[in-house]
Amino acid sequence: MLLDSLLPHIFLLLMAVAVFMYALLDGFDLGVGILLPADHPDYRQKMIASIGPFWDANETWLVLAVGILLIAFPKAHNIILKEFYLPVLVLLVGLILRGVAFDFRAKSLSQFKPWWDKAFTLGSWMATASQGYMLGIYVMGFQYHTLSILFALLSAICVSAAYAYIGGAWLVLKTEHDLQQFAVKRTRIAGYFTMAGITTVCLVNPLINPQVAERWFASSWLSLIPLACFVLILGVDYYLKKIHQFSQQLCWIPFVCIGTLFLLCLVGLAYSFYPYIIPFQLLANEAVGSVASLRFIFYGVVIVLPLILAYTLFSYWVFKGKSTQLNYYS
Repeated sequence: MLLDSLLPHIFLLLMAVAVFMYALLDGFDLGVGILLPADHPDYRQKMIASIGPFWDANETWLVLAVGILLIAFPKAHNIILKEFYLPVLVLLVGLILRGVAFDFRAKSLSQFKPWWDKAFTLGSWMATASQGYMLGIYVMGFQYHTLSILFALLSAICVSAAYAYIGGAWLVLKTEHDLQQFAVKRTRIAGYFTMAGITTVCLVNPLINPQVAERWFASSWLSLIPLACFVLILGVDYYLKKIHQFSQQLCWIPFVCIGTLFLLCLVGLAYSFYPYIIPFQLLANEAVGSVASLRFIFYGVVIVLPLILAYTLFSYWVFKGKSTQLNYYS
């Protein structure tokens, strides 16, 4: 059947969609956690309130991506989990710490709330840095030597900066006045680090992978991706620098531009390695599970994915506009 032959590629696409949605949606609330200021409790309260209705549901996309990897590509899942055992552990500890800190800070005595805020920030850093480290090692083809480790550590910093970038854009969208100006400054700084990270990946990836270099230089249109990324970053920086000259109704521009930036980066990585699920080591067709399992899961995803998209869109519609105070009542 035609569908059976296309299933590995369909699930690669579905996994890419889940990864993008996770980076976009959970990315901004991780970024907000990174940006929490240590010396301004009122800012911290408003910043956490801006992600309060969304942050927990955003992690659904990570569960979906890992679930697709486990069920559709079990061989790749085994290899990736073995290679990333410790970084995944750090990621899970960070996510758990964020969840505990988020709930406990809302119900703790006032003198302990700053400590829970610090725990929330620490959990955010752990989650983003571990993801960046894993991305760096993945791009390096799971090679462990001095240069690959240094590149992975640089990737950890730059991915954290990218999450702070979109987190700051979210705050520009959801806040006003002094807090918005605080977000503008932090977003611009994160943008510079993000640009440095994209530049580094664009230089290192073709240098260490001859196959990637061949693909990149064989397609003239691919050069438009890094160019578009730099245009988007410069455009966001210009808007933020002149934000006082624009209407508040246009404050969605940075978030949309950075979301587009994330999409372009994912497209560039996908083009670099497709149809490999592990770069130049394991093809999607070789890692795929049984056809019967794929067909069963495919029909399940066809039902579940629209539902996830629907309640995600509904929640963002209900809580649209500037954020308000987040309160818990016992």
